Amino acid sequence: MKTIKDKYIVMGSDGAGFPLKEAVKMHLEDLGWTVEDVGVKSLDGPTEMFNRVGFRVGAKISEGEYEKGLVFCGTGMGIHVAAGKCPHVQAGVVESVPAGKRAAAANNLNVLAMGSQYVSPAMGIEIVDEFLNTPFGGDYGEAFLAMHKLAWEEIDEFDYEAFKANGFEPIHKYDVERPRPTGDNRRKGNVSYKPFLR
Repeated sequence: MKTIKDKYIVMGSDGAGFPLKEAVKMHLEDLGWTVEDVGVKSLDGPTEMFNRVGFRVGAKISEGEYEKGLVFCGTGMGIHVAAGKCPHVQAGVVESVPAGKRAAAANNLNVLAMGSQYVSPAMGIEIVDEFLNTPFGGDYGEAFLAMHKLAWEEIDEFDYEAFKANGFEPIHKYDVERPRPTGDNRRKGNVSYKPFLR
């Protein structure tokens, strides 16, 4: 598998996401990353529908060729839905730098999507840097990582038919203690911990 530790990434876009993809691609290549671009590679010829590019990037993750991928379209929405149809792909749309950090630290996304209509090239580069440089769990502590690791596993292994047979009740793989931050730990890295206080 080509990993982010070794500076390998796969990416793709439709015509609408092409300018943002190109800015991010050039930035990563300047930093020494090896980028596999599955298209579109030019706006001079025929473009391609966002879903087809999303399927291709998603398949590279599903088949274990790459650890992480980046996808771009006008909004980031359609291409992330398509990539997420591939097995073991957990994709999400990100529109801010703090969300890029959270996507890696809390959700361990393996496909990050951005939309060129909402994210400038400069911000897209910052988002990708934060996403690729933040480990799963970030700096939020062991309880945070344990809870999100469990969530990631349950999402990755989700079986709709088993869920349906269980009366639409989630099947618990195992349980972990939820983090209960206090004082200065309630906000860390501009990320609110309020969801844990339910």
